[in-house]
Amino acid sequence: MRFRHAAALAAAVQLAGIPSDGHTQASGAPSSFARTTVATRADSGRVIKPASRQITIRDLLTHTAGISYGTDELVAPLYAAKGLGPAAGFGWYTADKDEPVCTTMERLATLPFVAQPGEAWVYGYSIDILGCVAERASGMALDELIRRRITVPLGLEDTYFFIPIEKRDRLVAVYASDSSNHAVRAPDGATGQGHYVDGPRRNFSGGAGLVSTARDYARFLQMVLGGGALGATRVLSPHTVRLMTTNQVGMRFGMTGLGFGLGFETVDTYGADDLSSVGTFGWGGAYGSQYKVDPRERLVMVFMLNQLPNSSDVPTKFFTLVYQALVEQ
Repeated sequence: MRFRHAAALAAAVQLAGIPSDGHTQASGAPSSFARTTVATRADSGRVIKPASRQITIRDLLTHTAGISYGTDELVAPLYAAKGLGPAAGFGWYTADKDEPVCTTMERLATLPFVAQPGEAWVYGYSIDILGCVAERASGMALDELIRRRITVPLGLEDTYFFIPIEKRDRLVAVYASDSSNHAVRAPDGATGQGHYVDGPRRNFSGGAGLVSTARDYARFLQMVLGGGALGATRVLSPHTVRLMTTNQVGMRFGMTGLGFGLGFETVDTYGADDLSSVGTFGWGGAYGSQYKVDPRERLVMVFMLNQLPNSSDVPTKFFTLVYQALVEQ
């Protein structure tokens, strides 16, 4: 299945591990984004100002760099002219681009963002930028980096940016919700089936890339639940995992009782996310799949769906039913 933002977690995990190799620091700034700009509204229209400071790796990991997907009315025309924002599917889609992700991100660096670094939680291209940073820090393409450090060590046998030709028949179709909320097959192209089999296979999007299976992604999450290790295989240090799964943005996430770590939404208050325990972390993707890890209950939950757009409440019901089935031992 297309997971879309499962890649965000893989890239965030990989970036968090790079400092132990001595290549970069979690607070350091990506050089290509050393001088960025921010668009604001004024009576006279759009005003573009220099950013108040450099964007850091931590800003990107926590989505506090001020970078959106460029579909905001304020900046959409500028992004579309560069093949981003409205010109990239729903804003995040780059699988059809016949260029490396770093080339795409270099164009992004010339565009204005929508908030000053560190001032707001804004969801957008941050993890795609991190994918480029990871490529340059490691000297490897992102698909090879993730293969060496994550998918092969953890035994993830069906997780790719672009699915092998011989496995194409295993990739499920994408559906959409019609006007009566019934599922219908989505069209071909960037806003439907995508280019995960028949495409250029060059743009490894850290924020909107991977296809995977429930089994593979559950193993990945089990590693995180295990403090960075799965069985005898260690991918991350326990302290790195704790940093990733603890709220790092304070109240900037904008939802009472919830926060955001390094790649994961966090539950800080019981009741803020239905029945999830305090300490639960997770996220989801545009195609509809969602996942949660509840350390208190020792639970890894993965719900997979490929429906875009999706107005179904089935994922929410799934997690509720799981929690309602739990009893004290």
